[in-house]
Amino acid sequence: MNEILLWLLFVLLLVLSAFFAGAETSTMSINRYRLKHLAKQQRSARRVYRLLKRPERLTVSFLVGNRLINTFVAMVAALIAVRIFGEGSIIVAGILLTIVAVIFIDLVPRAVAARHPIRIAIHAGYIIKPLLKLLHPVVWLSNLVSGFLLGRLGSGSDSARNGVSSGGESSAAGDVSDNVGHQGMLINVLDLEKVTVNDIMVPRSDIKGLNLEDSIEALVDQIVSAEYTWLPVYEGDISNTLGFLHLRKTNRLLRRGEDSLSKEALKRFARDPYFIPESTPLQVQLVNFQKNEQRIALVVDEYGALLGLVTLEDILEEIVGKFTTNYAKGEQDIIANPDRSYTIDASMNIRDINKMIRWQLPTDGPKTLNGLLLERLEHIPEGNVCLQFSEYRFETLSLSDKMIASVQARCLPRQRTRSEQGG
Repeated sequence: MNEILLWLLFVLLLVLSAFFAGAETSTMSINRYRLKHLAKQQRSARRVYRLLKRPERLTVSFLVGNRLINTFVAMVAALIAVRIFGEGSIIVAGILLTIVAVIFIDLVPRAVAARHPIRIAIHAGYIIKPLLKLLHPVVWLSNLVSGFLLGRLGSGSDSARNGVSSGGESSAAGDVSDNVGHQGMLINVLDLEKVTVNDIMVPRSDIKGLNLEDSIEALVDQIVSAEYTWLPVYEGDISNTLGFLHLRKTNRLLRRGEDSLSKEALKRFARDPYFIPESTPLQVQLVNFQKNEQRIALVVDEYGALLGLVTLEDILEEIVGKFTTNYAKGEQDIIANPDRSYTIDASMNIRDINKMIRWQLPTDGPKTLNGLLLERLEHIPEGNVCLQFSEYRFETLSLSDKMIASVQARCLPRQRTRSEQGG
């Protein structure tokens, strides 16, 4: 064979060997939770996520491919050494090959893959998937022989008693999907850096508080019937909030009689308001709540206008889900119908809808379903209308002068594209 072709073959084999080393390191050290989060958005990430569901098959494929390539590397290196230095150069070639292999096709690729596991694994997935199909007979035979030998040596019974083999242990350590609740919480923690406080805040129009322009009798009725621990105290308009009142303090006053509860007392016991910008990520705000020893904050825009209210509980519920009952709502926001449609309160937050019924409505624009539908319609409808975008269809059920009050919604069967059918 021509020496130039030999050198080209040698370089190609080195690249392939480096690829196998990097691909193995990246797929086995990848963060499964972040990968699952990316799999919701990227088809390439879904490919890798599916491959990792069978780690034992993936490991054997890497071992077979790597050993095969390294054997050819040694053979080609020996041929090149003989042609250049003669018959007695095999030992020298072996030493040089070892140095090259350790540095260029093992250490460097594995170090790069360990630093960027997701990026490397996603790109490697395009090659790994067809490679698995190509090596399937070899992998099947290897698993069969190794399983037989382990059974003869008595390792199989130990594995059965322990519940998992070494391959199963690495799978269990990397993917804790047996506990769906814990996995969901970890994914939600990763989402915190992408979600801002205006995504989860209570809109200004829904804020319940104590207006000091009301009579003291009306204020007492509000305090007694309140479903919240903290209430904003304001004068005239919620934008003029004087502070937050903890209802535990009002209970002390009420024990002395309603006469002891005055507007001045409410002002005196109210805690100074805490303002935060609307663009603050939830991850940052969670730390700020702890740092400032606060549990509730008013959300303002860049001009200082009040937009809404957010609490520490709201952020925690983004991580662990709903863990309290909201008694302020007398009926469900989402009602499942027998025909697999849903009756939805259009004032609901889109993120809450997506979580409750596992939809994927866009969250990068309006925050409520009413806002999303009005954006698509580009006007407030005068009568009930029906509209569809993506695979979702909405029929308005009730309207007001300023908004859509409720809708009937359904998710239509999604038509798969040719590329999805082939992939």
